[in-house]
Amino acid sequence: MSGHDSKYFSTTKKGEIPELKEELNSQYKDKRKDAVKKVIAAMTVGKDVSSLFTDVVNCMQTENLELKKLVYLYLINYAKSQPDLAILAVNTFVKDSQDPNPLIRALAVRTMGCIRVDKITEYLCDPLQRCLKDDDPYVRKTAAICVAKLYDINAELVEDRGFLDSLKDLISDNNPMVVANAVAALAEIQENSSGPIFEITTPTLTKLLTALNECTEWGQVFILDALSRYKASDAREAENIVERVTPRLQHANCAVVLSAVKMILQQMELITSTDVVRNLCKKMAPPLVTLLSAEPEIQYVALRNINLIVQRRPTILAHEIKVFFCKYNDPIYVKMEKLEIMIKLASDRNIDQVLLEFKEYATEVDVDFVRKAVRAIGRCAIKLERAAERCISVLLELIKIKVNYVVQEAIIVIKDIFRRYPNTYESIIATLCESLDTLDEPEAKASMIWIIGEYAERIDNADELLESFLESFPEEPPQVQLQLLTATVKLFLKKPTEGPQQMIQVVLNNATVETDNPDLRDRAYIYWRLLSTDPEAAKDVVLAEKPVISDDSNQLDSTLLDELLANIATLSSVYHKPPDAFVTRAKTATQKTEDDDYPDGNETRYSETLSNAANGGASPPSSSSVPHAAARQPAPASAAPAPAAVPDLLSDLIGLDNNQIVPADQPATSSGPPLPILLPAGSGQGLQISAQLVRQDGQIFYSLLFENNTQITLDGFMIQFNKNSFGLAAAGPLQVPPLAPGASARTLLPMVLFQNTSTGPPNTLLQVAVKNSQQPVWYFNDKILLHVFFTEDGRMERTSFLEVRSLFCITLVFYWYKRMILAMEME
Repeated sequence: MSGHDSKYFSTTKKGEIPELKEELNSQYKDKRKDAVKKVIAAMTVGKDVSSLFTDVVNCMQTENLELKKLVYLYLINYAKSQPDLAILAVNTFVKDSQDPNPLIRALAVRTMGCIRVDKITEYLCDPLQRCLKDDDPYVRKTAAICVAKLYDINAELVEDRGFLDSLKDLISDNNPMVVANAVAALAEIQENSSGPIFEITTPTLTKLLTALNECTEWGQVFILDALSRYKASDAREAENIVERVTPRLQHANCAVVLSAVKMILQQMELITSTDVVRNLCKKMAPPLVTLLSAEPEIQYVALRNINLIVQRRPTILAHEIKVFFCKYNDPIYVKMEKLEIMIKLASDRNIDQVLLEFKEYATEVDVDFVRKAVRAIGRCAIKLERAAERCISVLLELIKIKVNYVVQEAIIVIKDIFRRYPNTYESIIATLCESLDTLDEPEAKASMIWIIGEYAERIDNADELLESFLESFPEEPPQVQLQLLTATVKLFLKKPTEGPQQMIQVVLNNATVETDNPDLRDRAYIYWRLLSTDPEAAKDVVLAEKPVISDDSNQLDSTLLDELLANIATLSSVYHKPPDAFVTRAKTATQKTEDDDYPDGNETRYSETLSNAANGGASPPSSSSVPHAAARQPAPASAAPAPAAVPDLLSDLIGLDNNQIVPADQPATSSGPPLPILLPAGSGQGLQISAQLVRQDGQIFYSLLFENNTQITLDGFMIQFNKNSFGLAAAGPLQVPPLAPGASARTLLPMVLFQNTSTGPPNTLLQVAVKNSQQPVWYFNDKILLHVFFTEDGRMERTSFLEVRSLFCITLVFYWYKRMILAMEME
């Protein structure tokens, strides 16, 4: 629609749908075209125009390309909610896929791929097969992408019809755009498949490198990303590949540059010649520097990727540290990233320049940036031993400025410097003590207390300094209390005089009797027991020599770094997290084998089968295709047509996706023990719900009892579960019949694991929301009973056990260590 079509968005009059219906059936072409534009405009602003589906589909029979595009756009949007009516358009799609105009042929196959309705996929196969071998390259490249979309809907169909082989044949196509799209489609399919789909061989490699020079910029990105996964057979082959790819470093598109860098870094691991590696590092520096002259958002992405690159190859940008100096108009997120990279590139040769920059940053107005700059000075001191004294001199100059947050941040980093270089720079403690009264931040207080306790024997009035902190001991944060306790014990062990003896008694009494903090109380009891039984052993424990720290707090694990470098120029490299940490794939297609015909109780396969059933795309269960636990709910007596999808009535339901909510179809009844009442009739306006998780025949179900104490019939029940620690989610529709006044119904809802997992500490809370057509959404809480995860003989399936154990172990260990490190990081 052009800029002149804005008039179609201005109408809001009532009775518009009947008028549109009349215009869509007009005998005049221009009137029908205007009507379709109005429908698209209404659809764009959120109006429901699905009732015009049949009338819009009738407009497909036209030679007007603009009108056909608009109708196709409407079909893509509403076909999922009108799957039965969408089939009416199949004949037109098939006809258009054979149209003399290649634009129409490509448009037809593209639209059929975008309509994610299982009933249409069978009809898509023949047109798609023709388009993959079409004479026009535009049609072929469009069909290549369509294969990837079809694979996401029905992987088995794609494999059976030989589309993967056709896709691989397109890599040999003489048109570079067709090659690029084929590579993109195969790469996408590979990510969704558990088996090998796209393996680059030597002949394939040659074809891809040839197409690389002729592709568009995004085609080059796809090919470079694919080549980065190729393992060269030897150093010579790796050098040849890099030589062909190096010209892409000069490309104007930053995505092409980063993809080329990724590919070169991967191949450099196999190159043995130091001269070749050195030359490659020199060639990669200018394009990476050039990225820092782009827009701030691109700078940020480039900096996050450069952060990873310099951890593996710091020599690439070792002589370019000046380009990372912050500009006055840089956004704060760019400045923060530049600081990180400057720390990593700091060396004895450039440390004077770096310290001058950091000192200037520490006088700016942005408090967070100033703190980061001060901390950067401390990290450079820890990293570079020969520059430590110069770093401390800069920190002392900053302390003399008397800016409160600068002083407190300086004390925090000086504490770390004392740990890195014990018994070296204690002469500055007197200067630090001058700022004792201005400290109000917990971390700064804890750092100063640690310094006093660690060097108590060298501070004449250490007891007085600690006593000033003890006056407010009950009101201090846990971090400060823990440090005060330890520092007082150190003081007592180093100076067992009358003053410290009284102090230790007061502190131990406060920490064991007058506190509710279990960490503080437990540590106090340990110290008390040590001091009362064996003071010498207490010295060995509390005053033991501490390991030397190093500045590796922002260095990634080698394995994680390898994975992130393999994902340069993706979100993974920006988040500095592996893709699995923030991307949850709905399903992963598996290669079909002979063993697939035999159910093995695997929870994942069962959940995928039920998910397909919930989406209306699964065939009736049979012993050869569905695991034995599938469809435990009693089947209806006769086959019924698939229920039509309902409007999104639960759009605000605890912020969850409602794509899998399916209306009631046939009831499933079950008898059993009484269920706990979770929604009393008084709270549910007469609707009472009892529910509990149960296990039957090796499968987890949610057993629900609905009781209608109202004066009206209740129907259209739907259910949704909030994210939870076990990822419990409904595997299918909630089947509850209409409830007449005074009636009740009991049902079993199949559940799947690890589909809706929450972050945070594990717990057994299950939050549930239920709605019907006559009442608002009802929310209630249930408790997840752990015994449902075990089989009837007390055992747990291996897959479920490993996933549950991994989930809880990782989460519990993380939270336990987080608390321990917070309390003991400075000891």
